[in-house]
Amino acid sequence: MKALLCRTFGSLDDLTVEDVPAPVAGPGQVLIDVKAASVNFPDALMVQGKYQFKPALPFAAGGELAGIVLATGEGVKHLRPGMHVVGISGTGAFAEQVVVDARRVLPLDPSVDLELAATLPTTYGTMHHALTDRAQLKAGETLLVLGAGGGIGTATIELGKIAGATVIAAASSAEKLAAAKQCGAHHLIDYSKEDLRARIKEITGDKGVDVVVDPVGGPFSEAALRSTGWGGRFLVIGFAAGEIPKIPLNLVLLKGCSIVGVFWGDFMRRDPQRGGQELMELAGWLREGKIRPTVSARYPLAEGREALRHVFERNAVGKVLIIP
Repeated sequence: MKALLCRTFGSLDDLTVEDVPAPVAGPGQVLIDVKAASVNFPDALMVQGKYQFKPALPFAAGGELAGIVLATGEGVKHLRPGMHVVGISGTGAFAEQVVVDARRVLPLDPSVDLELAATLPTTYGTMHHALTDRAQLKAGETLLVLGAGGGIGTATIELGKIAGATVIAAASSAEKLAAAKQCGAHHLIDYSKEDLRARIKEITGDKGVDVVVDPVGGPFSEAALRSTGWGGRFLVIGFAAGEIPKIPLNLVLLKGCSIVGVFWGDFMRRDPQRGGQELMELAGWLREGKIRPTVSARYPLAEGREALRHVFERNAVGKVLIIP
């Protein structure tokens, strides 16, 4: 089978598509024929050796996928060959086949689009956990989404609307804001041209926002925190801008607000039952049409490097897929 291999940490240009032996499902594992793998910002960091952990070399990146079960290992009861599934692999998804821990694979209704299903675990899973468990977002509250045109941003808008929130989408281009509007954002801010704080004051009547989602970091984080209302919650999702902000903690005191970390991967490790329930709920919403992931680009495995670069350079609108 073919896989997009990283043989040395460094440039995305060093990735190569190679023929490798097909994996075999061991005890507690499942072998999946990959129909679509979703590209996420951490995948590019991992290839460059900049992520929280470094896989053993060589490896294929790719942490989430959807496909069809080819075989199951000893002890696997809830899956069988032929089932449509979505899986969280950590690595290995940018390949024609991948072996995944069966506990991290969920069966799907055959009617669910596998390409759209591949987008669910990391972005939608992260933000379902973030909004439900960490922010405890309530109907009628106001939600500010930074980086609103990316994968995290578009997922947040859809989930915020399901929760009954008023969603303010902030992004850096007209194209990304158009995607945010398509997802249902109520208000749009182009922070490359507009003053973020002034527009938020205008939209909220100077009350501020209840919840901020920040997957970007960089110069707009402090402005967004300053724009929270009393008792607001600022969700730290990631630092796609490359800069980790240094926040004056007196702002937290004066606003009675909270800065809340969101680490979905460790949440899934610590509470897999709760995490699994949330993923099943997301799969149900996808099947019912309550969410419709934005997929702006699809790349064959041979162009996997370009897919990773597209996401890493923050050019992607919504999600990007690799189709083996």
